Amino acid sequence: MLEKLFQLTENRSSVRQEVIAGVTTFLTMAYIIFVNPAMLADAGMDHGAVFVATCVAAFIGCMVMGLVANYPIALAPGMGLNAFFTYTVVLDMQHSWETALGAVFLSGILFLLLSVFKVREWLMNAIPMSLRLGIAAGIGLFLALIGLKNAGIIVANQATLVGLGDVTTFSAVMAALGFVLIIALVSFGRRGAVMLSILAITALSLLFGQIDYNGLVSMPPSVAPTFAALDIMGALEVSMVAVIFAFLFVDLFDTSGTMVAVAQRGGLLDEQGRLPRANRAMLADSSATLAGAMMGTSTTTSYVESTAGVSAGGRTGLTAVVVGLLFLGCLFISPLAGMVPAYATTGALVYVAILMMSGLVHVEWDDLTEAAPVVLTAIMMPLTFSIAHGIAIGFITFAAVKLLSGRYKEVSLPVAVLAVLFVLKFAFL
Repeated sequence: MLEKLFQLTENRSSVRQEVIAGVTTFLTMAYIIFVNPAMLADAGMDHGAVFVATCVAAFIGCMVMGLVANYPIALAPGMGLNAFFTYTVVLDMQHSWETALGAVFLSGILFLLLSVFKVREWLMNAIPMSLRLGIAAGIGLFLALIGLKNAGIIVANQATLVGLGDVTTFSAVMAALGFVLIIALVSFGRRGAVMLSILAITALSLLFGQIDYNGLVSMPPSVAPTFAALDIMGALEVSMVAVIFAFLFVDLFDTSGTMVAVAQRGGLLDEQGRLPRANRAMLADSSATLAGAMMGTSTTTSYVESTAGVSAGGRTGLTAVVVGLLFLGCLFISPLAGMVPAYATTGALVYVAILMMSGLVHVEWDDLTEAAPVVLTAIMMPLTFSIAHGIAIGFITFAAVKLLSGRYKEVSLPVAVLAVLFVLKFAFL
């Protein structure tokens, strides 16, 4: 049955090889079951319900990816998108988390339509690489700022807006230790470095009496507080248009980039360098986003950590299925997830920020019309505490500098239209 479903022999793989790859991928991305509920809880959502939604959305995405697309790519609620959901849409823009879930759902429908009608590739090619690199780097900086803020390392300052907090507090010391531990473990090639760091800091916090022991295993919490609570009508307001497109574009860039990276590592691209069954893979991403919004979590997307599993020998969808089953099994460790303090995830957020900023090496720094939008996009996200504002300023800057430099032909129609819409948004909304 497995041979028929996944063509193991044709892909030069075996059940044992795929299981090992699946476990490897899971260990590298399992930190999301601790980080995502904590982050969305800041938006007022029930921690236990989001924990269940996180595990179930990852399970659904991985199963569809494995069984329909037959790729060793794992999915879960995305880092960066959960921060945008909580700190921009809910806390900054003052929308309810139900409305934010509605926006996630609508972005998932748009993603599905783009994939079905094969518009995705045209749209991806229309968005310049410089903007994509700037958006990724900006989200990384945004995540780092959130992590450092949660640990009390970065605090508000009336004179300078932000400043250095008391770095001798327990939370600051543990956050720093967690980050250093991740880097050390990664340098030694240890799988699951991020999750091990989170668990180690949680254990130390328990040892020093900073958190209470609630047990390790229990039946899953109720998902009722968030299940089908999304407000689609609220998400159709004019003020939410930019939010929906921000969810869509970040997911689009993240998913496409991840799939290509994983496919290149595993030798899964065809002779033309394209990804076969790409639309099926995109279907997995969009369906997981829709299911996640119904359950009660932010956008579900493909994880670049899947390259770890591919490096361990994963070549088929059986790898993704194994990851999905492991996420489903995590439903029974909700007490452990509930014990993890916010500062225990700081190291993970800063580490992910480093990975997301690494793409800046590909920026054409000698061409200021390319470099300027990248820098402005990246720095405006943390400075405005908004991914949406960073994206908007990036598109406007790109179109403006290309136009005034006489290189208007380099501005594609989608970029020009979005730049105009963003200008109108800032002017009238």
